[in-house]
Amino acid sequence: MSGDGEGIKGCPGKEPGELFRAGRLVKICAPMVRYSKLAFRTLVRKYGCDLCYTPMIVAADFVRSAKARDSEFTTNKGDNPLIVQFAAKEAQVLCDAACIVCPFADGIDLNCGCPQRWAMAEGYGACLINKPELVRDMVRHVRNQIDSPGFSVSIKIRIHEDLKRTVDLCQKAEATGVSWITVHGRNVEERHQPVHYDAIKVIKESVSIPIVANGDIKTLKDAENVHHLTGADGVMVARGLLANPAMFAGYEETPLKCIQDWVNIALEHGTPFTCFHHHLMYMMERITSKQEKKVFNVLSSTSAVLDYLNDHYGVC
Repeated sequence: MSGDGEGIKGCPGKEPGELFRAGRLVKICAPMVRYSKLAFRTLVRKYGCDLCYTPMIVAADFVRSAKARDSEFTTNKGDNPLIVQFAAKEAQVLCDAACIVCPFADGIDLNCGCPQRWAMAEGYGACLINKPELVRDMVRHVRNQIDSPGFSVSIKIRIHEDLKRTVDLCQKAEATGVSWITVHGRNVEERHQPVHYDAIKVIKESVSIPIVANGDIKTLKDAENVHHLTGADGVMVARGLLANPAMFAGYEETPLKCIQDWVNIALEHGTPFTCFHHHLMYMMERITSKQEKKVFNVLSSTSAVLDYLNDHYGVC
């Protein structure tokens, strides 16, 4: 784990629960492998994002290895409120991981929604939606061992074919003290099929804790529509924010100021070139021609990217 000198928070800022109690739609940056790291979280917070998640971290590796902790979790004093998402299948391991990050974050989230084969084969991710007692046990253990009333414990799930099973899972999690539940409105087998917002609405009406809707939200208007369709208390966005980190501020496409901000933040944070470049490729997807993409996407150094942005967009 690392931060910027004075940066690691001994005392996190606003509690995540306060966001939901404020009575307005909570806008959330999703956990994204390789992408929702400190530099990108810093960027989206400048453009109306209320709450950010780290990429998913395998709790067992995080607890066992100092090297894993240093590479997987970096934060600073402005990086709040922050949720650390873990993949876990044992209550004590999740507790140990939560205890490590507790002084530096505002909550943890248990991933019960990742449909990737490797995760499910290891007993992580979406296979946990079929193990409600295990989920309940993991949440309870964290609740019992972390003596910090404002520290949130949430879960992120996918839905079952039989929605009654999902409702049962959510009600059991609520009874154990989970802070909120993020629902990706697809089942484990679905990837690009339409999101079942009707299912999220049923879940929202079945519990009294906050529900966050996730899936195919690309613009602020989409977020507001999903809020009205489902009654969800928050929306979580992944690809929509990659394509336009300013979407929560109401921009339809990435403004040049946001690109300039990303350049400044990434350089300040020492973001590796591949990550720096990939983010720009996503951000510029809608504002560049096919020919421009052919040139920009094969640039191979930070200096080449900076020269291109300066020459074509006046970004320096």
